[in-house]
Amino acid sequence: MTKIPLTVIGATKLRAELQELKGVQRPAIITAIAEARSHGDLSENAEYAAAKERQSFIEGRIAELESKLANAQIIDPALLEAEGRCVFGATVDLEELENGQVVSYQIVGEDEADIKEGKISISSPLARALIGKSAGDVAEVQAPSGVREYEILDVKYA
Repeated sequence: MTKIPLTVIGATKLRAELQELKGVQRPAIITAIAEARSHGDLSENAEYAAAKERQSFIEGRIAELESKLANAQIIDPALLEAEGRCVFGATVDLEELENGQVVSYQIVGEDEADIKEGKISISSPLARALIGKSAGDVAEVQAPSGVREYEILDVKYA
């Protein structure tokens, strides 16, 4: 299986979610199933069916997280020596050339991406256009509305 890139913070969040699922939600759903069973006929027991469905989701997510963490390549952006180039984990300040809007994004793994937090996936068109470029370079990104150009103002590794 291929390695899954994660930042240190992203790996910590996945581990915390896994711990929550295993330590809190799994025992709670086992209790809920036992209670639903005690209500009698399982074929017409909506509580039991819902609890079993929830258990299936939890177990699937646990397996998914364990697999991702087992195959994770954890990268600490603070330790990167990329000589000012955009790489995984870097935070990049950009200016959209068309309207002058300045934005800042960190390039992270797919599981960590959250545009509201300023984190974009390494597989996103913008991140792919930025990789390998340095401050002062212009990145062209194919967007649904056409090509957009961004000037890289600064690259930080924090």
